[in-house]
Amino acid sequence: MLWLLRFSWFISAAMVTIVLSPSIQSFPPAEAIRSSDVDSYLRFPKSTHLFDKFSFRKAPSFSNADECSSPVLEKSSVCDPSLVHVAVTLDAEYLRGSIAAVHSILQHSKCPESVFFHFLVSETGLETLVRSTFPQLKFKVYYFEPERVRSLISSSVRQALEQPLNYARNYLADLLEACVTRVIYLDSDLVVVDDISKLWITNLGGKTIGAPEYCHANFTKYFTEYFWSDSAFSGVFSGRSPCYFNTGVMVIDLDQWRRFGYTRRIERWMEIQKTSVSRIYELGSLPPFLLVFAGHVAPIQHRWNQHGLGGDNIRGSCRDLHPGPVSLLHWSGSGKPWLRLDSKKPCPLDSLWAPFDLYGH
Repeated sequence: MLWLLRFSWFISAAMVTIVLSPSIQSFPPAEAIRSSDVDSYLRFPKSTHLFDKFSFRKAPSFSNADECSSPVLEKSSVCDPSLVHVAVTLDAEYLRGSIAAVHSILQHSKCPESVFFHFLVSETGLETLVRSTFPQLKFKVYYFEPERVRSLISSSVRQALEQPLNYARNYLADLLEACVTRVIYLDSDLVVVDDISKLWITNLGGKTIGAPEYCHANFTKYFTEYFWSDSAFSGVFSGRSPCYFNTGVMVIDLDQWRRFGYTRRIERWMEIQKTSVSRIYELGSLPPFLLVFAGHVAPIQHRWNQHGLGGDNIRGSCRDLHPGPVSLLHWSGSGKPWLRLDSKKPCPLDSLWAPFDLYGH
């Protein structure tokens, strides 16, 4: 009964926010930026028409509120310092979730025209789909070559965690333009119910990444007994107070990332995992991030990653919200809201994802 009362209160609060928020009203179309990196498209593999089966409704128009600042550069190029940069992956399995995530960000942004999306893909044909769904969207598509990381990936507890595109976040500093010095990375199985600019202005305090930390979690379980028994490995945390953090929501200082070569540091741990006499971790792309950054993370309020709503690795399990305010709902875990809604077996909180779904006619 307690969770039901809390859920009812959250629905009421969400409805009040939607009614009062000026950012979700319909405004005249804004000028859009089209991706025009011809060189990158020459490296794309031949289209497999994988996305022909997807059809999304056109999103409403979203325009800046009066108090939003004007673009610093003409036509708001990707190098415009007034932009908020958000990186999201696009692939067949999570495409519906990615579209919903973008929709939620635009709907809750006071200055939606000032948000620039960087889409990481390993398939062709997505730019047209995104453009038809969000005609006013400022975005660019970046091709991530799967072979760049495939040989470094170890088997994991879930096959979905072994997909090369899961590791594209490790290469943002290489893929994005040098003029992009900060980016928010977001997973595809989440929705934002607050103004993304609040997350954008997070003070990283000299750290390279910022994320909500969960220091009550059992940090040791993310690595094997072999790892902890060998001081050559476990000694990496000497002098650090490592805490678990979810890599699905991160604010990244790309300048510092490039300066200190963190991509190579992550790759090195993946190489050790592949060549060691025994595994040092079991999960997919998370442990290498923990090895490099845990204990050196700028803490962000937990409201920006209400994670675990997918039920972790327990199929069909439903989760409640964590105590406290909510700015971002994250269906990390094996259960995805679009699949549960389609199967007519939704969890209660899946109804909070449904309003942002643009799939179908």
